[in-house]
Amino acid sequence: MKMAEKLRRSENTLSATRNLIRESVERLKLSPSVYEYLKVPMRFVEVAIPVEMDDGSTRVFTGYRSQHNNVLGPFKGGIRFHPEASPDEVKALSMWMTLKCALVGVPFGGGKGAVVCDPRQMSLKEKERVSRGYVRAMGNVLGPETDIPAPDVYTDAQVMAWMADEHTIIMQKPSFGVVTGKPLPVGGCVGREEATSRGCVFAAREAARALNIPLKSCRIAIQGAGNVGGYAALLLQEEGCTIVAITDSRGGLYNPAGMDARAVMAHKKRTGSLAGFPGADAITNAELFRLDCDILIPAALENQITGDNAAGVKAKIVVEGANGPTTPDGDRILKEKNVLLVPDILANSGGVTVSYFEWVQNNYGFRWDAETVNKRLEDKMVEAFRMVYSFTSQNCANLDMRSGAYMYAIQRLAEAMHYRGWL
Repeated sequence: MKMAEKLRRSENTLSATRNLIRESVERLKLSPSVYEYLKVPMRFVEVAIPVEMDDGSTRVFTGYRSQHNNVLGPFKGGIRFHPEASPDEVKALSMWMTLKCALVGVPFGGGKGAVVCDPRQMSLKEKERVSRGYVRAMGNVLGPETDIPAPDVYTDAQVMAWMADEHTIIMQKPSFGVVTGKPLPVGGCVGREEATSRGCVFAAREAARALNIPLKSCRIAIQGAGNVGGYAALLLQEEGCTIVAITDSRGGLYNPAGMDARAVMAHKKRTGSLAGFPGADAITNAELFRLDCDILIPAALENQITGDNAAGVKAKIVVEGANGPTTPDGDRILKEKNVLLVPDILANSGGVTVSYFEWVQNNYGFRWDAETVNKRLEDKMVEAFRMVYSFTSQNCANLDMRSGAYMYAIQRLAEAMHYRGWL
């Protein structure tokens, strides 16, 4: 995608998010001040990050951090390394984080960060220098009680470990709680890596249950074979689902009889792509959305289901594993088709939920086992889905769960604003 087109879409995404917030405030008959608080970040920071490259040259990268709203607690949200990251994209993502935290009832506000770079073209040492440089540049706005980053696109547990170590050097005391999504030996939480996917699976299960569809009978198509899409395929297969299609940025695989997700992901790990997996036909990302399936999970990047392709969606349920995968035009068409859409701020909130568990464990100096983490995540996701589904049924036409989720989250935020004396 050309940079100009990416920037335009990011601007449109930010505008669409503001419109949804404004409409929710109006439908709830809340004070206009609620919208004024939520329409812009409390703070947006842009920094220059000078980095010595392996060839001895110096490159200066641009870093962003959007701190949207902290009425519920410290800012919380991932940091992505991406060559097309933009201020508007980061601001929109931070808004969604505020809403996610309100939906699942964790005491965080929304934040998001990015570095404009292409980590795929960097050595490990160059990535480390960028990671540490980001923390040095942003050090005064980050902290376990202030703003707690996490992994996102093209960042991982290793990046978080470097960032935690750099913050510890700056603070001159252990500061592992400044980030979540860390490796286990330095304060990470079991289950964090697959938490977004596991939460997405719980949301898919509850959506199927709401439509009286046995999950084990569902045929699944997934866009994205990374941390979210890949783990979702594995977990849904464990639930008895049939994985009929999965794609990544280079294309994908389709077999109407189903594929072994374990074998598919092992092939991708071994070869670096899905291409060439035996026993499946090659498909494009565009073709994925037109496949006959019960549940479609867009788990890649923003703006994938649009006004141009939404009419071709045959799935009964769409579960947004990615942030912002459906445009407003796509949303409208899916509503007209009576597709049950589980919105991103609900469907992919498993990551921030387990990040909260990690933060709690860091603060108190103990660690839960995997069974405890997964059960507490399930409880949070099931409660959030059922509350939002019930609220939507009572307040929104056509089971429009995006509107219902926004309204439910904003109602919670408004209550907190009232009690804190903001309104």
